[in-house]
Amino acid sequence: MIKFFIVLFAVVASFLFALPKDEVAMRYAQAITAADLSKNLHVLASDEYEGRETGKKGQRMAAEYISNQFKQAGIPPYKGDTYYQSFPLNIIKPMPADIWLNKKQSIAYKDYYNFPGLSEQHIKAMSVLFLGFGIDDEKNYSDYKGVDVKGKVVMILAGEPTRKDSTNYLTGTKEHSKWSYYKTKPDKAKEKGIATLLIVVDNVEKDVANNKHRLEAESMRLDANPVEMPVIYISKEMANSILKKQKIEKLKEKIQNNGQPINVLAKTKIEIDIKNKIEKVSSENVLGYIEGSDLKNELVVVTAHYDHLGKTDDVVFNGADDDGSGTVGVIELAQTFAKAKKEGNGPRRSMLFMTVAGEEKGLLGSSYYVQHPEFPLANTVCDLNMDMIGRQDEKHKDNPNYIYIIGDDKLSSQLHTISENANKTYENLEMDYTFNDVNDKNRFYYRSDHYNFAKNGIPVIFYFNGVHADYHKETDEIEKINFDKMEKITRLVFFTAWELANRTERIIVDSDKK
Repeated sequence: MIKFFIVLFAVVASFLFALPKDEVAMRYAQAITAADLSKNLHVLASDEYEGRETGKKGQRMAAEYISNQFKQAGIPPYKGDTYYQSFPLNIIKPMPADIWLNKKQSIAYKDYYNFPGLSEQHIKAMSVLFLGFGIDDEKNYSDYKGVDVKGKVVMILAGEPTRKDSTNYLTGTKEHSKWSYYKTKPDKAKEKGIATLLIVVDNVEKDVANNKHRLEAESMRLDANPVEMPVIYISKEMANSILKKQKIEKLKEKIQNNGQPINVLAKTKIEIDIKNKIEKVSSENVLGYIEGSDLKNELVVVTAHYDHLGKTDDVVFNGADDDGSGTVGVIELAQTFAKAKKEGNGPRRSMLFMTVAGEEKGLLGSSYYVQHPEFPLANTVCDLNMDMIGRQDEKHKDNPNYIYIIGDDKLSSQLHTISENANKTYENLEMDYTFNDVNDKNRFYYRSDHYNFAKNGIPVIFYFNGVHADYHKETDEIEKINFDKMEKITRLVFFTAWELANRTERIIVDSDKK
């Protein structure tokens, strides 16, 4: 009897975790090959394309190459005679803000520094609110609880509160939490409506030396972007000038000794003037649109960013993995769905294969798209985003057959199930959910183009191979790409997209796991 139940369980489990194979889908998936992926990547990740920096010659060459691939596949221009969605950009030259405390001007790069790209604005306040470490809603610690911060200039400490034995109050270990990721605190401050965020660092001059390239580099923003909260990094001496009678070192020590938040309202006049030198340019998203049949008013989107870091002098940052790999995956998928439609097996829902620019500058191309969608966001079912799918990270150095899955359950439990079933039925990759954890300190969920869709309530999956030693270096070259791995991942995305495009019911949005 026990043996009978074991066999019965095995049979039931096979139905639960693997669906009958779709013979039509399998036939078209065979068109996705390592050889095709390699052919396209050898073009896009070559020195000729000069690192594909947004707004530069190489990026426009890449846009032309991608649109030609769509054209050769028989995909017509999505609008008129163009595959491009052009968008205006501002290149902002490096220029520090001017700051006065009680009418005395502070000295940039000695008392404080800010990275280029702050929104042009003038801020005056009669006080500065010290708000501890600027941490919110943690079980053991919260600086914001019961404090009105909206519209105020707020000063916080960098880092996280620790005990005398160096253990972290938030994690209970010596490990840092997500609050050490550089965007977490500013993002929370923006959410709370803070006017300006001042972050107290240990050594301004050391930071300036370490960040010389970033401080001297041009920044890029969408034209006509709304005014955003400035983030300025200040010295402990400047913090003490703001606090007057109290000392920032003593406040920090008190918080760490007691594990309890402290806030202080300092009656200091502060004036911040931010001006910018701007050069106007433009860039392009490249759109390949395949119209569906009976459900054509609904849309499945597949994305990757085709821009990279450009070149410095004679050094070209080719970005073969980041994100040449995802870009050629999108090209291959577009060609495969186009072939299916030509042969009478096209998708029921419409498909948008979009390679976006400006990701490396702040997710700009995808941000512009969701602000100016060519197809209604309300009718957009899902975004499948590939960003780095051709390499292995240290964790998986002995097993290339894996992929990190991020975001699949954040908005739709059905999407997670579809993704799991597609993998178990066809590819059997190791699906690693490490970075899908809401407490992932790397914050990868927020760091690629899918996030602009997720912010608008559209379910997403982010396919990612993890960070490797060549990430954002000139050594991210095509010779290090594993094309067999890329083929399997691109096929996994195909089977997932095929199901999303052809199932009768649109996937539901039934959760909000930010």
